[in-house]
Amino acid sequence: MLSTLLAAFWIMVPAYVPNPVAALCGGGTPIDFDKNYADGRRLLGEGKTYRGLICGVLAGIAVGALQIWLAGTYGWTFLPQHTAASIVLLSLGALLGDMGKSFIKRRLGKNRGDSWPIADQYDLVAGAFALMLVFDPSWLFSNITLPVLIVILILTPILHRAVNIIGYLCGVKKEPW
Repeated sequence: MLSTLLAAFWIMVPAYVPNPVAALCGGGTPIDFDKNYADGRRLLGEGKTYRGLICGVLAGIAVGALQIWLAGTYGWTFLPQHTAASIVLLSLGALLGDMGKSFIKRRLGKNRGDSWPIADQYDLVAGAFALMLVFDPSWLFSNITLPVLIVILILTPILHRAVNIIGYLCGVKKEPW
């Protein structure tokens, strides 16, 4: 069980890192350029900026590159082996999943910061896996076994909540969810 937990966490680190880094480094030009959709609501909202997207993706890639280096340097063959493609796809996919959720959230009339249980926790997983499925399905299916997937589904909301509480206490987030 411990090896499955470690494998699940190791796989997801490049996807877990971008969201908090994007929140920490965000600001500046919104990705939607303040544009509204046909329903009159913002496409994504103020919380999705180019600076946050770029910093978040680069942070996920940097952490993934460190994982590749550590695994190679120390011979950690017991861990899933990331590739350049896997770390880019997981990092970018996590933030694209978050943006997709924000788009849908706005269509439902929810405001920035409104809690949306389940979607708020799993948007990064859905986005990361969707991008992997399109561009590197062999890596996805060779590393995301059913036990690993179950652990990811359990671990993600726990980590999401913990990181959001820390962000709230540090003043980075306005809400603790």
